[in-house]
Amino acid sequence: MKILLLEDDTVLADILLDFLSETYSVTHTYSMKEALSLSEENSYDLYIFDINVPDGDGITLLRELRSFHDETPTIFITAFQDIKYLKKAFESGANDFIRKPFDLEELYGRIENIKRHFGLSNIVKLSNDMELNTQTQQLTCKDKTEHLTQKESELLLYLYKHNNRVISTDELLQNLWQYDKLPSSDAIRTLIKSLRKYVGREHIINIRGEGYKFE
Repeated sequence: MKILLLEDDTVLADILLDFLSETYSVTHTYSMKEALSLSEENSYDLYIFDINVPDGDGITLLRELRSFHDETPTIFITAFQDIKYLKKAFESGANDFIRKPFDLEELYGRIENIKRHFGLSNIVKLSNDMELNTQTQQLTCKDKTEHLTQKESELLLYLYKHNNRVISTDELLQNLWQYDKLPSSDAIRTLIKSLRKYVGREHIINIRGEGYKFE
């Protein structure tokens, strides 16, 4: 699990890095601008943002990321006690919120809860009778196992994680390939066709003129 940590308190940042790095892969920055650049250049499973940093604030950063369809789960950490910051955090698209000072084990528990909720473990339960192993790219449907290609696995997982909305072909292209290596939209249609052989057309719905939705 890859985490991007935005925290400007040097002491707390060192503590969090030591603790979290025992279990996860953590990239740390003190700067909002650098956090934005890192999020554009790399793919992360979780953001942990401090609200107040020297060159901006985590809430503004997350609002900008969400405007570009970046739905990476996000936990805010802050010393603010005012409830208005809690409200602003969730309005910006936050998934959880923890106030300083906090116990490290509480943060770990919140991370693991998000990990389960968003299917960030190796085994992702897509439905009652369908599981995807994101490490081996093995898809198990009704006791039958199929080995997916990496892109098939990534596409299926992306649709599952965003199953609350219709995903356009452009969004899939931008999130599954690097900008300088974007294929044509035919690549998405080919992957969808292959996946439907395994999961069934009823799970990957084509919304004409809009995109695809996982159900």
